[in-house]
Amino acid sequence: MKGIYVLIILVDKNIDVNVGALGKISFKKGLYAYVGSAQNNLEKRVKRHFKKHKRSFWHIDYLLLKTHVKIVKVFYKDAGKAEECRVAEELNRKGAPITGFGSSDCKCKSHLIRIKDYWFLKESMEEMNS
Repeated sequence: MKGIYVLIILVDKNIDVNVGALGKISFKKGLYAYVGSAQNNLEKRVKRHFKKHKRSFWHIDYLLLKTHVKIVKVFYKDAGKAEECRVAEELNRKGAPITGFGSSDCKCKSHLIRIKDYWFLKESMEEMNS
């Protein structure tokens, strides 16, 4: 399977995370949406995000390796890479983007956004059982 995905991430307490080249970022307790894509092996990419023992390669790895952080839901859609940025931009308008996070290879403000809820994703994407 190929496509885009949105990880719904719960940060259960305020934390500071050193995110590679982005440096230290403070994350407030709450829900976040991370938009990514995998044009091959979508399931494998999403599975990797759930692992707690891995090399930090992407910005999201630094956050997901923290104790007080967990993925609570995954949405996906069969779509090309351009759709990843379209969804990220839509989420940027609905929430509070973490500037520069996950968007070093595009012109988006961010691919990680603090959100209040994720009900609107159910209208345009499918839920992935993980």
